[in-house]
Amino acid sequence: MNSVGEAFVWPFRGPRWFERMVVQALILIIPVVGWIAMTGWMMLTFENFREGRAELPPAGFHLRRGIAIFGVFLIYGIVLNVPTWVLYTAGGIASGGSTGRGLNAGAPLSALGFLWMFAAGLFLDFLVPSLIVNTHHGGFTGGMDVQRVWRLSTVNVGNAVVAGLIVWVASVIGPLGFVLCCVGVFLTTVYQNAVQAGAAAWFERAQAAVPAPTA
Repeated sequence: MNSVGEAFVWPFRGPRWFERMVVQALILIIPVVGWIAMTGWMMLTFENFREGRAELPPAGFHLRRGIAIFGVFLIYGIVLNVPTWVLYTAGGIASGGSTGRGLNAGAPLSALGFLWMFAAGLFLDFLVPSLIVNTHHGGFTGGMDVQRVWRLSTVNVGNAVVAGLIVWVASVIGPLGFVLCCVGVFLTTVYQNAVQAGAAAWFERAQAAVPAPTA
């Protein structure tokens, strides 16, 4: 993968790509298990892309491969959004104590909670490529090594921002399946994960090419 933009087209270059995406989308319908299988499939896609093979892996219940990165994504998502829930809760309490038709006392807190949630989502998108790479090399422990994840993300911040932007665009594409049909969101989510895998493969290669800092 020579450019990060290829992350959007590589999933369509291999054989039987549509069949594999559809089957993985059907598996994704299964609660929890489907999401773990999806992240396992994403990791296999990442491995193909990092080796220069524009080919999606066969669909399946890749639970063993997905459990680590699923756990990493889940924990980072929860931790980053704790302030969101605190602000929303405080806003709800303040709103409940409001009287009359005046200004809702909880509105500013709820608005701040929304802004935090948005910022946390962007920050997680920024970290996703590094989380994928570190989990690939070190498993769950590698993904949870915050110092190592941050170090890889900041070797060249520009690369991390570009890769994170691709992840963000993919996250926008994922929910678009609702526009056509509720079931379609599962197919677009599969594509979203394939794009994330491509962005992570480019990111790993780009960061490895950055010269080590001199003493």
